[in-house]
Amino acid sequence: MRRTELLQENRNMRFEEIYGGWNDSRLTQEEAARILGVCSRTFRRYIDCYEEEGLKGLQDKRLSQASHRRAPVDEVMALVERYETRYRGWNVKHFYSWYKRDGGSRSYTWVKNTLQSKGSVPRASKRGAHRKRREKSPLRGMMIHQDGSNHEWVPGKKWDLIVTMDDATSEHYSMFFVPEEGTDSSFRGVRDVILRQGLFCSLYTDRASHYWHTPKEGGTVSKTQLTQFGRAMKQLGIEMIPAYSPEARGRSERAFRTHQERLPKELALHGITAMDAANRYLSEVYLPAFNAEFTQPATEEGSAFVRWVGANLDDILCEHYERTVTADNCVCFNGLTLQIPANKYRCHYVRAKVRVHRYVDGSLAIFHGPRKIADYDAQGHPKRSKKVVTA
Repeated sequence: MRRTELLQENRNMRFEEIYGGWNDSRLTQEEAARILGVCSRTFRRYIDCYEEEGLKGLQDKRLSQASHRRAPVDEVMALVERYETRYRGWNVKHFYSWYKRDGGSRSYTWVKNTLQSKGSVPRASKRGAHRKRREKSPLRGMMIHQDGSNHEWVPGKKWDLIVTMDDATSEHYSMFFVPEEGTDSSFRGVRDVILRQGLFCSLYTDRASHYWHTPKEGGTVSKTQLTQFGRAMKQLGIEMIPAYSPEARGRSERAFRTHQERLPKELALHGITAMDAANRYLSEVYLPAFNAEFTQPATEEGSAFVRWVGANLDDILCEHYERTVTADNCVCFNGLTLQIPANKYRCHYVRAKVRVHRYVDGSLAIFHGPRKIADYDAQGHPKRSKKVVTA
């Protein structure tokens, strides 16, 4: 017997006893109503129904009659069949977002309860004790999160998903797959944000070696011994903030949990197995839909982003290495010999201190002070001469 039916039976039994006491003048209407837990008006209505129809008149018709708002059986069966045949294994929130895109009109709660009642999805276990989260940043652009997640996004292939998101709104500004997370992927994520939104105030990351130098394993990071990425952030004026536990990166961790639940199913649904195709799907379909569903408004209006108007951004978001030019006017770098071509500024650069830039695509450049004096491809071959630019 359902709980509502049991409560109704108990109420009916108590009513007969209390009705007898009221009928024998041992109880007033107010006292009888108080014992039943109702008001005097409701008790009088119970009396009228009881005297007209007996206990049958006290039955709650909502327990015996179907609601006129109940969904037709055909609609329920169609929903369950659709889930079972095409979206089996998806969590309810993920499935509901696609259900709404396809014109579904029912509420999330109705969809969840329907699938749970039919056994298509399990009921969630009770959550643990509540913990208070850190307050979000009040303005867009005040704090940006960047992190990577290694996961089997397609069967048999483990890629790293790099996400750069806003702390204030949870909006994802950049999202792409790479074979392995590192300095280049971090530069690419930051570049995407700066070019689309502008310079931001701070960047929140884990303590991976391409972000931070940690003198003692498991200890605090060094704020003076900078990595290539740390040097670039300092040059841009972006404060870097290290996270010392997964719980400290709760927002990005929860986002990755959602991506790990959804993305493999969506890629499989569209038959995507190649990284290039997966990245196109991310930028054209998944990312806009995810932001539309999960982005929250910031607590304050406005933005902390500042439009980028500086020098060539690629010459900052790259690796810098100091070298000394050899006697044959060449620079040795990573097993390559980079011949410096003649230019109008100096006859040669022998023994001069120069700076080698290695860009995200693997190409190279040599700078003498702020001036670029040579460009090379990834194999160290000079590129076609271009107009000299300054950093």
